[in-house]
Amino acid sequence: MKKQKINFELSKIAEGGVQVKLNRALQQVADNILNPNTEAKKKRKVTITLTIAPNDKRDAADTLVEVKTSLAPETGVPSTMLLGRDIKGEVHINELKSGIKGQEYIDPDTGEVKTDTGESIDEIENKNKVVDLQDKRKEN
Repeated sequence: MKKQKINFELSKIAEGGVQVKLNRALQQVADNILNPNTEAKKKRKVTITLTIAPNDKRDAADTLVEVKTSLAPETGVPSTMLLGRDIKGEVHINELKSGIKGQEYIDPDTGEVKTDTGESIDEIENKNKVVDLQDKRKEN
């Protein structure tokens, strides 16, 4: 059996272009692993594909080197939507912010009391303010 010399080093192909692509892919993998919004234990992949297309004389071949990554997707963000229709039949969709439908909560950022959909109780009460006509008569 003849011994053949193969002088085709990945790091030197295309003047180092393959190494640049591999380094970029490894950077993406590292960024993905360090992203706290991805699963820590999920496996990532770097795939190097070498495509070889020989000519008719079989004395040369065009090669194409592709580097691809398979990264862990970012984890989903759970939420609950409240769905319903108003008295006019129009659809309303709001995110449930309190954790339980119908429960008010205190906004941790503002300290304001809000509805289960995050609407300010003070704003609602000001919109629906009941006028006490008895009280108005006493002022005159």
